[in-house]
Amino acid sequence: MTETSTAPYVRYEVAAGFATLTLDSPHNRNALSSRLVAELLRGLNDAAADPAVRGIVLAHTGNTFCAGADLTEASNADPAVAADERTRVMIDVLRGLVETPKPVIAQIEGNVRAGGMGIVAACDIVVAGPASSFALTEVRIGLAPFMISLTLLPRLSPRAASRYYLTGEKFGADVAEQIGLVTVNAEDPVSEVARLCAELRKGSPQGLAEAKRLVNAAILAGFDSSAEELAARSASFFGTPEVYEGMTAFLQRRAPSWAQ
Repeated sequence: MTETSTAPYVRYEVAAGFATLTLDSPHNRNALSSRLVAELLRGLNDAAADPAVRGIVLAHTGNTFCAGADLTEASNADPAVAADERTRVMIDVLRGLVETPKPVIAQIEGNVRAGGMGIVAACDIVVAGPASSFALTEVRIGLAPFMISLTLLPRLSPRAASRYYLTGEKFGADVAEQIGLVTVNAEDPVSEVARLCAELRKGSPQGLAEAKRLVNAAILAGFDSSAEELAARSASFFGTPEVYEGMTAFLQRRAPSWAQ
């Protein structure tokens, strides 16, 4: 095997009491392939189980934090089966970020799209730099932000959710901060994350865990009450003519039929 095929898609490093999980799959813009998701979940579990880890930093390489679902992988499988598998795994990822007792900081200096938006919203603190951009593009391929609504809707202002769910418009870190998606719009996100880690180290592990439980209780209640319904709705749309056209148009880099 080549070095490329064996290199991790999510790099795991621990330093100064923090585990950094770096999404490192630039060939597909850190899309949520089955391999990247498996490595991300393993990293979250390893960090949660390590008493030396006080918190988690979720970072990325390249100009994209996460592009959402891996549509190439999705297009090569049975739509119904693949959609069900993806929604179940996405629930695990989002819930894992919300439920882990360690605080999670997202360090973003790039593009965030679709499913990546749900991951950002699941993090406890989000620091975004000037090169960051955000968009909920599901409507443009015949879908809606089903699963990621579990973390997005509790964070976003209602008017912002309505606008960006419907339009799929791109917006920057300044707007993301105003609408509740981003915690800090920073010129230097690396330095700001380092500062926040220093602040978090002043908190006790027990105190941090309980504070996070308090803040995220309503989000976790939403998982318990709505995850199964949203998963079923999400899976039911894959394989429909509009989604097939939307995904095909995206992969062929053309406008879908309804936008021509």
